[in-house]
Amino acid sequence: MINRKCFISGVKSTKLNKKEILFLKKYKPWGIILFSRNLHNVKQIKDLTSNIKRIFKDDNYPIMIDLEGGRINRLNKIISLDNFTSEYFGKIFIENKKEFLITYKLFVDKISFLLKNLGININTVPVLDIRYKNTSNVIGDRSFSKNTKIVSDIGDLCIKYFKNNSIGTVIKHIPGHGLAKVDSHYFTPSINKSLDYLNKNDFKAFKSKNSLFAMTAHVIFKKIDPYNTVTHSKKLINIIRKKIKFKNLIISDDLSMKSLKNSITENTRRSFNAGCNLALHCNGNLKEMTLVAQNSPKVNSFVLKKTSEFYKNLS
Repeated sequence: MINRKCFISGVKSTKLNKKEILFLKKYKPWGIILFSRNLHNVKQIKDLTSNIKRIFKDDNYPIMIDLEGGRINRLNKIISLDNFTSEYFGKIFIENKKEFLITYKLFVDKISFLLKNLGININTVPVLDIRYKNTSNVIGDRSFSKNTKIVSDIGDLCIKYFKNNSIGTVIKHIPGHGLAKVDSHYFTPSINKSLDYLNKNDFKAFKSKNSLFAMTAHVIFKKIDPYNTVTHSKKLINIIRKKIKFKNLIISDDLSMKSLKNSITENTRRSFNAGCNLALHCNGNLKEMTLVAQNSPKVNSFVLKKTSEFYKNLS
């Protein structure tokens, strides 16, 4: 672990090619993230995750996936989760708390069983963004509720249930993406709310969460830092640490998203300079992956300590 570098990369297809194997052996990313393009059937996925772990001689090597339910389901070739949106669970939470506790725990247990069977040990949930009217549908039904307390309460249960199943969680998109009027995959959202409003609403949903990982929002909060997205903002990362009290590993959102206007090299460097602990790159482009790798530091004592906590929960 100590020789690994502080970045997470994707891979291009359903199996590793020779160049990717050489890349993984040379640059030693902290972890890998998998997408629908990588995931076709159970046997193939098991072979892929086993091969990745074999390279690192590590049965607990971090392998991530986005499996929120609803439209965010990277295992859509294996299982349909179309009806199981965060919005769906948020409504049950309001209507019948007892039914929610049974249904949601069952959902998390089954998802965890599937992930472990496939060799995947981190799910990038829960989405703790607040739902608003007239904002980008990039969040939409991925949010549990328009009510901050409901989002926070379900988030706590999500983290707890997955942890009990030995699956790591990644709260996102810290400190809040719900007010964004455009999709940060393609544009740079800019939010004009005051710090006082944000502390009482969007930021509050993320406060004191017991997840080992958090993923940043590629969003500008103009009243706090008018120039930088959260991923590149020392001021916002400082708020995440001191006000929101997130004490564990901060992962950038995907550095190849169009919200970030600089080169891959610059986006990587600025993420670490702002205070991110791990840089995320998702598209499987080997040239870009190499630039991220070359500009990522080696694992430091803080990342090592928190990774050890993650490994401990897997045992």
